[in-house]
Amino acid sequence: MNARRRTVLTAGAAGAAALVTGCGSSGDESGGGDASGTPTASDTASPGTSPDASPGGEELAATSDIPVGGGTIFKERKVVVTQPEEGEFKAFSAVCTHAQCLVSTVSDGTINCPCHGSKFSITDAAVEAGPATRPLPAEQITVSGGAILLG
Repeated sequence: MNARRRTVLTAGAAGAAALVTGCGSSGDESGGGDASGTPTASDTASPGTSPDASPGGEELAATSDIPVGGGTIFKERKVVVTQPEEGEFKAFSAVCTHAQCLVSTVSDGTINCPCHGSKFSITDAAVEAGPATRPLPAEQITVSGGAILLG
């Protein structure tokens, strides 16, 4: 292989790696924030949760670590867990459906992507503001004994 072709291929591979890495995020391992809103008690299980199932997944957090009306992002697992109402926990992918960036904050009732400003509802991950057109996919969690388990 000639030197020019090898240089072009190497530069192309480096550019592709930079593009894939560029959609990541830096910072602490669990970001997020509180959202404003009035908490309401809920005794029913939410889709994506199994409060009565026996534990079998990896522990993400204690239920007390997830703010009511807000959520917490687990960047290392690419998951965001929300608590729209007291005792109601939801989990979604933390990867934005627009450009695959990691979401960075949870505030004012939305999960927020820093790349292009997409916002998703903490209740069902529906798109609240684009450019994303698809909701964040749901993740399976189990709530057991005050712990939130992934899987």
